[in-house]
Amino acid sequence: MKNFIEEVTWRGMLHDVMPGTEEHLMEQMRVAYVGIDPTADSLHIGHLVGVMLLKHFQLSGHKPLALVGGATGMIGDPSGKSNERNLLDEPTLRHNQESIRAQLSRFLDFTSDAANAAELVNNYDWMKNFSFLDFIRDVGKHITVNYMMAKDSVKKRLTSEAAEGMSFTEFTYQLVQGYDFLHLYRDKSCTLQMGGSDQWGNITTGTELVRRIASGKAYALTCPLITKADGTKFGKSEGGNIWLDSARTSPYKFYQYWLNTSDVDAEKYIKIFTFLSKEEIEDLTEKHRETPHLRLLQKRLAEEITIMVHSKEDLDNAIKASAILFGNSTSDDLKQLDEATFLDVFEGVPQAEIAKSEIESGIDIITVLNEKTSFFKSNGEARRALTANSISVNREKVAEDFVLSTKDLINNQFVLLQSGKKNYFVVRVV
Repeated sequence: MKNFIEEVTWRGMLHDVMPGTEEHLMEQMRVAYVGIDPTADSLHIGHLVGVMLLKHFQLSGHKPLALVGGATGMIGDPSGKSNERNLLDEPTLRHNQESIRAQLSRFLDFTSDAANAAELVNNYDWMKNFSFLDFIRDVGKHITVNYMMAKDSVKKRLTSEAAEGMSFTEFTYQLVQGYDFLHLYRDKSCTLQMGGSDQWGNITTGTELVRRIASGKAYALTCPLITKADGTKFGKSEGGNIWLDSARTSPYKFYQYWLNTSDVDAEKYIKIFTFLSKEEIEDLTEKHRETPHLRLLQKRLAEEITIMVHSKEDLDNAIKASAILFGNSTSDDLKQLDEATFLDVFEGVPQAEIAKSEIESGIDIITVLNEKTSFFKSNGEARRALTANSISVNREKVAEDFVLSTKDLINNQFVLLQSGKKNYFVVRVV
């Protein structure tokens, strides 16, 4: 049995833990769960800390449960939120659950015969037939309103700052989550719930229900909420969440997010989001501090996590795509990019449309550079640039007699124009 608490402590993944948890885990194989919000059909990187906790738990010889909050997803968790969330119907929840299971299976072993194989559970399965009267009689009477009001997640929503106030539905959230813990304690011998530090109040309500109703002992552990050194929100880009689903966030964008991490954050994240050993990380950190311009930590972090979430092939493609802007890539490299990655790489680059029929007939490069795209203000300016050998089409230098045709299309729909080293223009063929 590996010491789980020791492992997550040196990795900076421990915020709060109930006394006695470490000893409890070292006695024998234990069962723990993390709740996952099923409001989308993909996890985003904000979920990853909880998933990594479950993986370390499994690697330590224990059994992890991933709880998809089908019932709680229908209510909305008030923790850290200023408004209620949209409530979902059952078919949507089931679809989201299956998508999340597929993503979790990249991290957790669900399929082996090992005693500590992971399980996915959905609290909707045990809450759907629980009547309101049964719930307030069997669960509600054991927790006082005073106890519930003392929780930070409730107090914050009841302050004068929160104009919306808090509905009764949300107020009962901690009871429903607490009952999940009680149910899993009885049904799966689960004695530990883990989550973000904002979940401490909800988790300890569960330990209290286990004590009062089942006369048992349960434990709580939370990890810090991940922050960025510059104060901006972790897991967000200008386009919104960084998702694990490649259809929502391309592997290239995913890779770039980690590659662009600051030095301070990279030192923290490489412990949390990879399974590299303490020795490897210390060695890498030392080398990084000696030569920070090489960005060794960021590169290794981005590589490890892109392979883990996507694949080695996706990583290779993301690295190739990254080199297109900064390296000596060729026309063939460009033509290997899929549409989504191409558009991600050249996001923000000016674009113009040209009819496919015109490309099929062939258009001379001066017309393309000026009249069709306004990349240059005049034919004379375009001609001078061509004479100076500073114009490239799809990374290959062209002269004044060049004619653009269908053989130059990337993915049958794009052409990349370039003037000098850094001025790009995308032609979209329609």
